[in-house]
Amino acid sequence: MTIITIDYNGTGRWSLQAVQQRYIAYAHSLKVSQLLSLTPQMHEHNQRRWIYPVMDKVIKGIEQGDLACIEIGVEFIEEDERMPFGKIMKSNTARALRRTVLTLQQVERIRLRVVCMLIAEHVPHEYHEYAKLLRKVGLGNWWSFIEEQANRDNPYVLRYYKYFQQYVRPQ
Repeated sequence: MTIITIDYNGTGRWSLQAVQQRYIAYAHSLKVSQLLSLTPQMHEHNQRRWIYPVMDKVIKGIEQGDLACIEIGVEFIEEDERMPFGKIMKSNTARALRRTVLTLQQVERIRLRVVCMLIAEHVPHEYHEYAKLLRKVGLGNWWSFIEEQANRDNPYVLRYYKYFQQYVRPQ
């Protein structure tokens, strides 16, 4: 009997093995003393095995303040690749990042990502959580760029333009 495996992790850079390898490398370089076990949840039934996204474990690590998980989380929201459960995982990642301590470099990467998505008129489901994350970290020097470049004729862009204007714009 052959077990059919259904792996909900991404491919390439977001495959289970790639995320686990990056986690170990980041944990080593960031001197994380207690490594997390990034073993995804699995379920077996009737010769089928489902492997759920390892990002669930990464998100829990972010919530616990694990520096390597935080770095992977920032990379994850910078990613454009589509993947199973991507909207939910990216929303949950942004929510977890909002509740943790970020480095100045990570903050600037988040600012760049969220602002560039708005300018490119790419405001998917998870952008709602990205906007809240940007509200937490602030806009830095990006407001004038948004004001000049944002297409306010697009109702989705306009919605977040107004949100940033009201809650994030430097006074």
